[in-house]
Amino acid sequence: MHSSDLAFDQRHIWHPYTSLTSPLPTYAVASADGVYLNLHSGEKLIDGMSSWWSTIHGYNHPELNAAAHRQIDTMAHVMFGGITHTPAIELCKRLVKLTPEPLDAVFLADSGSIAVEVAIKMALQFQVSRGKTNKNKLVTIRQGYHGDTFAAMSVCDPVNGMHELFTGVLPQHVFAPAPQIKPDEEWFETDISALAKIISEQHENLAALILEPIVQGAGGMRFYHPEYLRQARKLCDKYDLLLIADEIATGFGRTGKLFACEHADICPDILCVGKALTGGYMTLAATLTTRHVADTIGGGPGGGNLMHGPTFMGNPLACAVACASLDIIAKGDWHQQVAEISAQLKAELEPCRTSVHVADVRVFGAIGVIEMQKPINVAAAQKQFVAAGVWIRPFGKLLYIMPPYIIEPLQLAKLTKAICTYCQNPV
Repeated sequence: MHSSDLAFDQRHIWHPYTSLTSPLPTYAVASADGVYLNLHSGEKLIDGMSSWWSTIHGYNHPELNAAAHRQIDTMAHVMFGGITHTPAIELCKRLVKLTPEPLDAVFLADSGSIAVEVAIKMALQFQVSRGKTNKNKLVTIRQGYHGDTFAAMSVCDPVNGMHELFTGVLPQHVFAPAPQIKPDEEWFETDISALAKIISEQHENLAALILEPIVQGAGGMRFYHPEYLRQARKLCDKYDLLLIADEIATGFGRTGKLFACEHADICPDILCVGKALTGGYMTLAATLTTRHVADTIGGGPGGGNLMHGPTFMGNPLACAVACASLDIIAKGDWHQQVAEISAQLKAELEPCRTSVHVADVRVFGAIGVIEMQKPINVAAAQKQFVAAGVWIRPFGKLLYIMPPYIIEPLQLAKLTKAICTYCQNPV
């Protein structure tokens, strides 16, 4: 890649969560295979991010490549309005089979944020359809993150969710304190008492509770006790709220269960999935709900129609690759892979706790998190990590990794060593 291309990129192209006036440095990737990102400048980096949780099977996977090649020779895309096709049908069959039995109605979206938008729309339309027009607010927990579109932003943490600038514009929903008890700690009912109080007092105006089950992602990379989720399900049942589980980051094995809700043995009324759905090959997401919710909406005003239809909804190419990705998941190798990654992360990141620069070390499933005492200089940290042959993208005070499931122990050790080296002397 010519230096003029990088200069053009820096001058004209917005990258995620950065400024076009003073952008963070970018690194040009020429190709990717397995767990490696191969830079134009010659470096070969072990990817600790799975391209933001998505590339669980690694890059350039032969089965996913083959599925994409087969499908693109048939049709890359057709509209989903008034048309259907085998890849979409086969994908939805797999999703209905993989998810809890009550979830049998599938809306195919084109990104995780849109899946959340659709879930919120479903919940509000469900309440309108049964004459509960006063139930038009959502309740959620702080430290959450659900995406960057407007309805999704409105249920992100007002401060840590990155959208504080839009506070006066976004719909005003109800926030409960974030859970504090970690998965391996003793459970106390006091952890959910604030949420219980809010729901008991405001349930007549609440349509749904939306949360990320067990693992809160970009809002703080926090893990909480499964009993909190179990009790939240009971509160929704008692006070007539729908429960929306945002499993866009946690779905398809990342936490050690196929879906994080399984840690609490509960089923949501609405489930959002995305990211790893296609194995990181292209953007696709889905919102699943129960027959009861679907039928209630179907019997409501406006002809019972759910008025949402992304242009690339049900994209055949994405659906075909997603089917292949879920076929790999169905083989079950991820169980052992995630368990081994988790054990290695716990063993190799725990020594970081002794550093005066580290506030906390936490691991859950194939997710490792180091919380620093002070905000991280992202540009300087990434330069150090690239020099060490790894790709890690910090944010705020957090260093975290969620590597592809196929990573080998020596490759993972290179990631953890780079993190531990940084923690001893942050740049």
